Amino acid sequence: MAKKSKRLSASVGVTEHGNSAVLVTVTSDGELVDRRTINLTSDDLPTHPYHHEGSWAVGRYTDSPWAREITLDEAIKLIKRVEKAAARGARESLKTLAASLPVPIKTIAIRICPDLPDTIEERIADNRAQTVADTVMYRKALAAAAEKNGWTVHWYDKKRVFDDAASALGAADINSVLLDMGRTIGPPWQAKQKLAAAAALAATSRK
Repeated sequence: MAKKSKRLSASVGVTEHGNSAVLVTVTSDGELVDRRTINLTSDDLPTHPYHHEGSWAVGRYTDSPWAREITLDEAIKLIKRVEKAAARGARESLKTLAASLPVPIKTIAIRICPDLPDTIEERIADNRAQTVADTVMYRKALAAAAEKNGWTVHWYDKKRVFDDAASALGAADINSVLLDMGRTIGPPWQAKQKLAAAAALAATSRK
């Protein structure tokens, strides 16, 4: 492992999709140092237990070809299993990331979470909540793991994050900055990588 710099620190930007997440890490002077995709849970667990199994348990989407019979109690227990696995996956993934970098991580930027009902059963029952509860679960698993590492969690707004990144860098055109960044690291450099990079850059001004 490379010796860690005493001058610089790093920020990690996150774009999650289901149980996977793109992590883009930049230094405090705006240099891209890492890009990776992680999976928070294994293939033997469902990726959307609130939206799928939880919904089926209360009679929602039961006409879909992939639906199966499941009781509410079984769905709640399954969601708790996925939550536990996601927490473990987040801890292991962030630990691996930190160990591979030449600079210490200070901040992680994760997309803001909508408010949800307090209990798993209430989230399943609420039609709006069950559509976003899975992604909130994964975001919060990453946030909790980051906090255990002593990192500051910055919650970013997708609608504002590119402007925030431009302000952090003092750049008039953040798209050009992100384009150049992608050229240095090569493909894939798609919308989700650019969003994670923007979030990381925006977070550098908040450490």
